[in-house]
Amino acid sequence: MTEHVWSYKSTSGHLAGTDLTGFKVEAVDGDIGKVDKHSDEVGDAYLVVDTGVWIFGKEVLLPASTVLRVDPQDRKVYVDRTKEQIKSAPEFHRDKHLGDAGYHEELGTYYGTGAPFGGRPA
Repeated sequence: MTEHVWSYKSTSGHLAGTDLTGFKVEAVDGDIGKVDKHSDEVGDAYLVVDTGVWIFGKEVLLPASTVLRVDPQDRKVYVDRTKEQIKSAPEFHRDKHLGDAGYHEELGTYYGTGAPFGGRPA
């Protein structure tokens, strides 16, 4: 089954409406920061992660499809990317995110969709 890059995987355990702000974010190889903002909007779900001093305060936008699982008891979100992949991701730009479809295409392509707003092969 092909899942949309801007949607949570059904196996993530994320319940729409759950506030993830402040949750720690764990890459496959360790802690990368905390959730600064997130969206559950259908077709545009994402996390904005504040990486703190790790990469000098850079914020990155992670499409919801990168979320492996959410642990509400430990307040952690686990993602399926390495620290290096996240560090190399296009930087989050609030103004572009709000209205630039090309920015979404760039992020979608970076995170492996191969096509704007398209699903990635299962």
